[in-house]
Amino acid sequence: MDADLDTLATALYVKTDDLLKAYTERVPARPKNGIVPKISDAELVTLAVMQALLGHTSERRWLRYVRKNLGGMFPALPGQSGYNKRLRKLADTMSWLVTMLGADTSVATDDVWVVDSTPVECARSRETVKRSDLAGWDEYGYCASHSRFFWGLRLHLVCTLHGLPVGWALTGAKADERAVLEDILARSPAITAPPGGRQILIGDKNYFGNDFETRLDDGGIELLRPARKGEKPRADSQFLKPLRHVIESINWTFKGQLDLERHGGRTIAGISTRVAQRVLALTATIWHNDNLGLDIRRTLTAYDH
Repeated sequence: MDADLDTLATALYVKTDDLLKAYTERVPARPKNGIVPKISDAELVTLAVMQALLGHTSERRWLRYVRKNLGGMFPALPGQSGYNKRLRKLADTMSWLVTMLGADTSVATDDVWVVDSTPVECARSRETVKRSDLAGWDEYGYCASHSRFFWGLRLHLVCTLHGLPVGWALTGAKADERAVLEDILARSPAITAPPGGRQILIGDKNYFGNDFETRLDDGGIELLRPARKGEKPRADSQFLKPLRHVIESINWTFKGQLDLERHGGRTIAGISTRVAQRVLALTATIWHNDNLGLDIRRTLTAYDH
């Protein structure tokens, strides 16, 4: 197989279709009596991944592009409203597919993870903030990397060193990163310590606290982080600097190549769906590159045009 978008789309469609037939409980519920959709859930998931990889942030423009250029692959397309509604119903399915595709890679069992959160800005003007349907979930937070405040959410990621997401969550901007991490570890089936060994987790200074680290240690996870101001130097600190750049690079992939900051979501369901769409797109790319035997799994260059 070649590393190109058509091959990725075909492989993803076949894999998704097989998974949804084997796990029918993961398919969104539909009335027994009604119109049968002309486009399958597997086709819609494939369309969503291709949209993210090609950088189309407008659903209406994306569907026009598909009709003109990909009509042979997707002969039965819904309108923009139908596409949006179907994708929202598939949000949980896409999150589940992230786990299933990730488990089907050779890097899923890596014993080193990185964890971090990145801002997902949702508005800038005060008037938009006051009128937004996201008010109450979105909130003001501070981004230390850019030395600025923002209004929106945070995407929390636990990834392997190859960039494969093994757990993620979307929260308010002020959420405690330690509490969110523990929640991710508790509810993500892909996150388990290696048999007979210990999982190494690399984070920044925000993941601190004796009780917090004790709970991680009891779960078979060894936390590596920089020492905070006033703390004694921590062991293995010489390994942190080069590996900390990995999570920053993964965040850049989401923002620079998958347009995370241009998600266009205006409701809780809308933004959750668009974030899940982008996490699945990255996972699908790594899954495909891994099956092709490529040394660099997290490369989207062959699929973004």
